[in-house]
Amino acid sequence: MHELSLALEVCRIAEASAAPHPARAVRAVAVEVGKDAGIELENFRFCLEALLSDVPFAGARAELTTLPGTDLRVTHLEVDDGRPDD
Repeated sequence: MHELSLALEVCRIAEASAAPHPARAVRAVAVEVGKDAGIELENFRFCLEALLSDVPFAGARAELTTLPGTDLRVTHLEVDDGRPDD
């Protein structure tokens, strides 16, 4: 089941991106999944949502988009920087 290892890597990327700013909380992780990437989308979604439900993400959303092709790409993170003006 390589979907779990892919989900772990997506979480590692999200955590590394948020780590320099400890006050930031990741709220959503957006990923594009190619239809020909060899990834079982619902299995990947399940693994990613399970990992995002735990520390350090505390319930971040997984936003998956399917596109033609073979790519798997983290497109953006939604973070809460703790500022009241958001």
